[in-house]
Amino acid sequence: MCGFAMAVEHGVLQALTPESRAHFARFVRDYERIRACEGRGGNDAGFYLDLPYRDASGRNTGQWRMRARSYDYLVRHLLAGLEPRHGGRILDLGAGNGWMSYRLALAGFRPCAVDLLGNASDGLGAARHYRARLPGLFPRVQAELARLPFADGQFDAAVFNASFHYAEDAEATLGEALRCVRAGGLVVISDTPWYAREESGRRMVAERQASFRQRYGSAGDTLASLDYLTDARLQRLADALSLRWDVHRPWYGLRWAARPLVARLRGRREPSRFRLYAARKG
Repeated sequence: MCGFAMAVEHGVLQALTPESRAHFARFVRDYERIRACEGRGGNDAGFYLDLPYRDASGRNTGQWRMRARSYDYLVRHLLAGLEPRHGGRILDLGAGNGWMSYRLALAGFRPCAVDLLGNASDGLGAARHYRARLPGLFPRVQAELARLPFADGQFDAAVFNASFHYAEDAEATLGEALRCVRAGGLVVISDTPWYAREESGRRMVAERQASFRQRYGSAGDTLASLDYLTDARLQRLADALSLRWDVHRPWYGLRWAARPLVARLRGRREPSRFRLYAARKG
């Protein structure tokens, strides 16, 4: 980032280079349009302040319920060893509207929210609503996850918040998160879909693209992103970056647990499953 001047707009540090901004322009435009059609964002502060435990819009309730259980598991089981009053510096990667940074700040941690989107409904600009309940708003940075504007070892943990599957270069993106955490620090991939078979993931992507074309007039495939995880993909990342993954399986409810069996009985492809993948920096 040497020689690159960063500005602050509406409280958000602008850390996208002109080249990165141009590269992601079409993706951001399509993504924001599709997200708006899906009912992301709310009309008042209450929508954001209730997340992830209540979706006031009623349009994505099931997804938010899952996000809430992943978040609770993260805090209770993975971040529990960090003492918020003596550190607890958490990098929230793919923060969106900043709901997780808001919850972490309430819990006494020191989060920093990073996302490509800066808009006021579904991006970092929406975090203004959290000022009502926080003594000071957490830092917000608009940046590319594979090019983070932070010093080495600056954070105690980095969490990919339902965002790792958007990575174009998974190894570079994970490597950047590792660079930014201290020795012994934690990197967590949360809420990225996992499949037992590569073919299932490819079929999911094809089905999603067909659905998006029909509903939104765009396949949503502007980026050559990772899209999903498999054990083989996770192992390649572990080998390349000298990591050991600890796999955590939060309980998302009986209906969610029964999805693989129901899919087999109905002759459908395996459904996505969600876990938390945690690794320590050596």
